[in-house]
Amino acid sequence: MSIAIVYSRAQIGIQAPLVTVEVHLSRGLPSLSIVGLPEMAVRESKDRVRSAIMNNQFEFPLRRITINLAPADLPKDGGRFDLAIAIGILAASGQLPSNSLKHFEFIGELALTGKLRPVRGLIPVARATRAAGRELVLPGENSAEASLVGAARLLPADHLLQICAHLSGKTAIEYTLPTRTDCQPRYEKDLADVHGQAHARRALEIAAAGRHNLLMLGPPGTGKTMLAERLPGILPPMSEEEALESAALASISSQGFRKELWRIRPFRHPHHTASAVALVGGGSQPRPGEISLAHHGVLFLDELPEFDRRVLEVLREPLESGRINISRAVQQAEFPASFQLVAAMNPCPCGYLGDASGRCHCSEDRVRRYRQRVSGPLLDRIDIHIEVPNITREILQASKSESESSHDVRQRVLAAWDRQLARNGKSNQSLNNREVERFCVLDKGCRNFLEEVMRQLQLSARAMHRIIKVARTISDLQSEDKIRVQHLAEAAGYRRLDREIS
Repeated sequence: MSIAIVYSRAQIGIQAPLVTVEVHLSRGLPSLSIVGLPEMAVRESKDRVRSAIMNNQFEFPLRRITINLAPADLPKDGGRFDLAIAIGILAASGQLPSNSLKHFEFIGELALTGKLRPVRGLIPVARATRAAGRELVLPGENSAEASLVGAARLLPADHLLQICAHLSGKTAIEYTLPTRTDCQPRYEKDLADVHGQAHARRALEIAAAGRHNLLMLGPPGTGKTMLAERLPGILPPMSEEEALESAALASISSQGFRKELWRIRPFRHPHHTASAVALVGGGSQPRPGEISLAHHGVLFLDELPEFDRRVLEVLREPLESGRINISRAVQQAEFPASFQLVAAMNPCPCGYLGDASGRCHCSEDRVRRYRQRVSGPLLDRIDIHIEVPNITREILQASKSESESSHDVRQRVLAAWDRQLARNGKSNQSLNNREVERFCVLDKGCRNFLEEVMRQLQLSARAMHRIIKVARTISDLQSEDKIRVQHLAEAAGYRRLDREIS
């Protein structure tokens, strides 16, 4: 009897749990069976592996072959185990040395010719392999993606023969060195392109400095989308851990990760016809949705009331927790979803309510029904609400030479961000109630002012805390240690849409 043990990795959410591939050759009629909860693509790997072995002048054992993918209760899907199964068969049959296999992990799909094809989710695999202290053998097309994981020992190969030659000690595969860059990423869209709308630009700067959620209300053509698209360019740069988490989520998604997007904050802009599964993730084999793909970046929902109300309601929990749990009968998956929500909507169904030309003919009841498509609990979780009105041609022409660039605004945002990290260790938006009491102390005058605001606007306790956190960000932008009444007054001014939409 012959047995070989090879290591590989599965994919459950953003995790890459270890899978031990056990290959046993025994007497009996020639057969090959795979056990250990394999999905259809994994069961079909026996045909790909057989052809790849035979087409490269190796002997496929004419014996009873049993392949166990342990742990047995962990679902396995895709062609990612092809390479590990092939190596296990060759080692169990004595065609490859098996004494050094414990130092490697293998992942990759095999073509019938033995060529290695790329698979999804290499960044979580590389991180897990690095933590385990092993070397990762992977398809060459995945090497650029996996090399973003610092200190990971990667052995990229394009063909099964290359790997066999390396394991046999004949021709060594060169290790791939990390190719990350720590330079400041460049964003093509600049705030200098937005003329006028000083109030909206101010709100955008506050939102960037404290990572606050933002809602813009205004008629078509006033620049709401332009402002939202330029928010990533003024946000603080991503840390290495944030960049790896964002890249890992893109890596396991259907679109894959593009290396040119390294350290660039994601900007997701789903259409209003998107389903709840498309937004939060799901499927029989759970995949991340738009809110997870926007992790550490911006999720922009244009035409907010046009989204299905049930779709919008699923945002309420991840907006608070920063995570989303997807439960299925076979498995559960948790995806991070710490995103900054930016939403835009028209003031009425036709979009021209309050226009000086009188183009709007929407009734009061129709306007109320339109705005009530956005629920009060969801609106309560959005820190800043602003109006983006039409501007005259004279104001537009006069402001062309006055628009600040994203670089100038980013410097103020970074200064405020540094103050937050030194004081809170996190963004102002992420402060919990106890931390708000600790880091956002109000004097008697500020407390009296806030109580009056709460009484007049009839705001919830959550809205009160959000006003305080926005005021804390405003004081950070002005390099002040204390929250003052004028900071609270400006922050409260960004909540004036509460009564109109609730």
